[in-house]
Amino acid sequence: MTEPLTIRVSTGTGTGRTPLAAFDSALAAAGVHDFNLIRLSSVVPPGSQILEVDAPDQLRGDHGDALYCVYAEAHASLPGHEAWAGIAWSRRDDGSGAGLFVEHEGPSHEQVATDLTHSLEDLSATRGGIYRPEGRRLVGIACDALPVCAVVVATFRRAGWEEVAGGR
Repeated sequence: MTEPLTIRVSTGTGTGRTPLAAFDSALAAAGVHDFNLIRLSSVVPPGSQILEVDAPDQLRGDHGDALYCVYAEAHASLPGHEAWAGIAWSRRDDGSGAGLFVEHEGPSHEQVATDLTHSLEDLSATRGGIYRPEGRRLVGIACDALPVCAVVVATFRRAGWEEVAGGR
């Protein structure tokens, strides 16, 4: 029998001389900067466990490994502007552990929090109203002078390139 999937959710913020450098800094703060990110849609497999973790407890792997994940990233480059990112999740009310993630970015905590709530409600309604909110992570950063970035990442699995390429 296979072990249940553990999905780890972490946050990070960063600053850099470019938006890309700020993104890398935020990924480092979230514990996932040495991976190649493969973005997934937002479906949580049945039986999964979701853990909120700090960077040291994120998935580990080799430099350049593929990382299957759901993430939100927000950027701000103008002084006084804010970047907020968030992920929220819900679970089916049948005890299966199946669930949904939603991810949003925006210029304020309030906007991202509201968007997360509305998306979870709408995705549940599309599926017959059988999903219940379970958790959320939000993070934000204000731009002082240099570009900033906020990220929330939910990691599903890491894979070496032999696995990704099917052994080729």
